[in-house]
Amino acid sequence: MLSGFVAISVPAPLLAQAENAPANVDGVPADAIVVTAARTVLPASALPLTVDVIDAESLAQQVSIAGSVVDAVSNLSPSFSPTRQKLSGSGETLRGRSPLYAINGVPQSTPIRDGSRDGYTIDPFFIDRVELIYGSNALQGIGATGGVVNQVTVGPPSKDGISGRVLLQGTADNDFSDDGLGGKIGGFVSWRGGAFDATVGATYEARGAFYDGDGRRLGVDGTQGEVQDSKSWSVFGRFGWQIGESARLDLIANHFELEGDGDYVVVAGNRTTGLPTSSVRGTPPGTPPSNTADSVSLTLTDDDLVGGHLVAQVFYNKTNDVFGGPVPRRNDTFQDPTIAPNGTLFDQSANKSRKIGGKISYERAIIEGLTGTIGFDAMVDKTEQALIQTGRAWVPPTEFVTLAPFGQLNLALLDDKVHLAGGVRWENDKLKVDDFHTLASTTLATTGAFGGVAVSGGSRSFQDALLNGGVVIEPIEGVRAYASYAEGYTIADVGRILRGIGQPNVDVDDYIDLEPVVSNNREIGVELKRGPLNASAAYFWSSSKKGSLLVLQNGVFNVLRQRIEIEGLELNLAVQMPIPGLDVSAGYAHLTGRTDSNQDGKVDIDLDGANISPDRFNLAANYRSGPLTARVQGNFYLSRRFDLFANDPMTPAQIANQKENAFDGYTVVDASVRYATRFGGISLSVQNLLNEQYITYNSDTTRAGDNLLYFAGRGRTFTLGWDYRF
Repeated sequence: MLSGFVAISVPAPLLAQAENAPANVDGVPADAIVVTAARTVLPASALPLTVDVIDAESLAQQVSIAGSVVDAVSNLSPSFSPTRQKLSGSGETLRGRSPLYAINGVPQSTPIRDGSRDGYTIDPFFIDRVELIYGSNALQGIGATGGVVNQVTVGPPSKDGISGRVLLQGTADNDFSDDGLGGKIGGFVSWRGGAFDATVGATYEARGAFYDGDGRRLGVDGTQGEVQDSKSWSVFGRFGWQIGESARLDLIANHFELEGDGDYVVVAGNRTTGLPTSSVRGTPPGTPPSNTADSVSLTLTDDDLVGGHLVAQVFYNKTNDVFGGPVPRRNDTFQDPTIAPNGTLFDQSANKSRKIGGKISYERAIIEGLTGTIGFDAMVDKTEQALIQTGRAWVPPTEFVTLAPFGQLNLALLDDKVHLAGGVRWENDKLKVDDFHTLASTTLATTGAFGGVAVSGGSRSFQDALLNGGVVIEPIEGVRAYASYAEGYTIADVGRILRGIGQPNVDVDDYIDLEPVVSNNREIGVELKRGPLNASAAYFWSSSKKGSLLVLQNGVFNVLRQRIEIEGLELNLAVQMPIPGLDVSAGYAHLTGRTDSNQDGKVDIDLDGANISPDRFNLAANYRSGPLTARVQGNFYLSRRFDLFANDPMTPAQIANQKENAFDGYTVVDASVRYATRFGGISLSVQNLLNEQYITYNSDTTRAGDNLLYFAGRGRTFTLGWDYRF
């Protein structure tokens, strides 16, 4: 994949399904590329942002290889970290920071208590394209410190009558093990009659056990949740009304549910010998981990309202993430001697979040060459994390309210050879926490005894002006350059902070660790697009004075507020070869991240694998000839060493820890081929074509000494599919 720049241009192969700009916006051509996540109908070439768009064909191809939108993004974007291949996406980052996941602009992330399940809230069968905006920005509001992953659902039917799509898939591991078989069925039907249209559909998928390159069953993550050994189902509906020539009303609803089957228990591996964690048949205690998401949005668009473009949306989003109980090792987190003897109490948590919000923006030409946008966003997010076996509150009910007006200007100069863009978003946020009592075990670290502490609830208010600006220059056709600055904004994982309070007499009203995270992104880039060549380069710097860092302490990841600095280089190249239908592409991403461990205002140690991805080189070849399409791709994850301790010399234990958390790198090659017939398309995809045996990046770099979470990656896996459009 070649990363394209919104500020420059976005490669045509990835943008076949992108929406076109209305022709009435100050002379914008009807075929100009528009990225809806950027919240403007100006073409991509006029905006100082870095953007990729994964079109429907590329997305379907990647999903057939690896199974999810998250895997598709990871495979195609060198700046996105390798996935954990689990239900949890904790530690999966874009440019070293957490991205905001959205569906048609509706946020799926739960920043108050980050359950890290936001990549699994809709079946990819209902996604038409994925828009990626790189770097910290506040375009979609709270949460996009690393960027935006906006999933745009299937659009309305293009003509009157009935149309639709069906899909059948079967999946098997390299040895075609009985318990490794899986399958999927999905379909939707669309109808349009005059001004009205409707699309309804459903999917069902059953996944078997996963196996590594050595034929060993992968270890199950019984706490955070699994994709393997699970079942999921989803229903989707889109109902539209074309109101006159320029206005349209869309009601979109989605329900998604994924639940583990609970057929396996974990078997410890051995980090010293390189033996990965595995699984055997068994029944784990409690309720299997699951993820349930409901989303409804009503959107009004008008392409010609008093000469401008209006978008108004109201939405409702609800998620329920059930986590498993602790794996079979000593874990005091849920113990309470007043309920059961220490070491005997089993419990598990569920993270529940509900969002209600609305967005409105209006854009029009002010004078020739100058386009302005004004808007207002509002959202109420209520989140809590409870222990479902005993009914205790782990994270108390917490309410976050955000009200944010914004404005943007874009000025075209010198016959569109220069664009100046800039704007401001004024965040007005309020966080409210009820009175609560921490779990009995939270005082162990400070007093050595159970008991917990009472915490006085309260509220905190935050206001901040988030700025962005940049310049785009196109001196000659096909050569573009840009420079930009943008600020992003999010709340630290409030739930982790609150549930970890162990000292008495804490009042939320003045608890400083609840301050928000403001990150910035400075970037320069250039692109050359001439004839068969499409090349680009971008360099960025990102920093936050009071960042939100996940640090493993006593077996649990806690949030530390420290200065963070990240910088990176992205290089991409795509070439159409002399052989008709053949093109090759390459991408490279280099990231460095540092943080301030001693709070002296200067960064002094590296970010670890839970917070930053490895350097990566991607190489791919695509071929299309008539009904035949094929792709071979390789992801080369490069080795990395982490400087995790500021003291010099390091202690022997620190030296051992750094060695254990080092990453040796690995390579995964995938392939996919599809042949279109009169009766639908037949496809065969192979994940990990060379059957590479490797340990996943997150497991290899964040859990030194933990043999229960030493997970291997998935070995060679076959997916045979048939899809038909009518």
